[in-house]
Amino acid sequence: MAIETDSPSKTRFVALQSGIRLEAITVVWMTIEGALAIGSGVIAGSILLIAFGLDSVIELISGVLLLWRLSAEAHSNAVERIEHAERRATWLSAILLVLLCLYVTITIVVGLVWRIEPESSMPGILVSLGALIIMPALAHLKRGVNTHLDSAALRADVAESVTCAYMAGTVLSGLALNVAFGWWWAEYVAAAGFLYWLIGETREAFEAARGNADGE
Repeated sequence: MAIETDSPSKTRFVALQSGIRLEAITVVWMTIEGALAIGSGVIAGSILLIAFGLDSVIELISGVLLLWRLSAEAHSNAVERIEHAERRATWLSAILLVLLCLYVTITIVVGLVWRIEPESSMPGILVSLGALIIMPALAHLKRGVNTHLDSAALRADVAESVTCAYMAGTVLSGLALNVAFGWWWAEYVAAAGFLYWLIGETREAFEAARGNADGE
């Protein structure tokens, strides 16, 4: 990531403030989403909803991490401090993507082997619908912010937001297809296709993290 040695430009400063607001929204939503998904999953006895809630916890950590990284730059002109925050955030974001890959993989394998069918839960359906609407919008806005910041950590966070939206979509589509056609496996097939993209994003995140480390 290229860091300017003088005071941040107005455009970059505005992008930083926008990024901070978006990450604050992310933290609030992921807290609500995680609590509702895990709570409704426990009540309904739905392993998939509980897993979706655990995914929300991972992305909550990512949101907090990015909030720290962007705030570090917004409140400091010290190049060394900003680059240190970016390196730390990039490595931790890459690790979180690995956890998401493991989450998706375990969900697919366990679901197919144990033949876990999607179970209906009104709170679970509502929180999944909310994620399907909110997370793509946040991902789109974060991408726009990152055109000015060029942060590898923020790029990884965008991938995590996309993951949340996709998994919410698979939960809802899996439930609908199971009710309509008895295709209990459809959700896992869709998740497997998405995993290919997620692994690519994870690889790029680690390459960026290594690149930052080599640049020290």
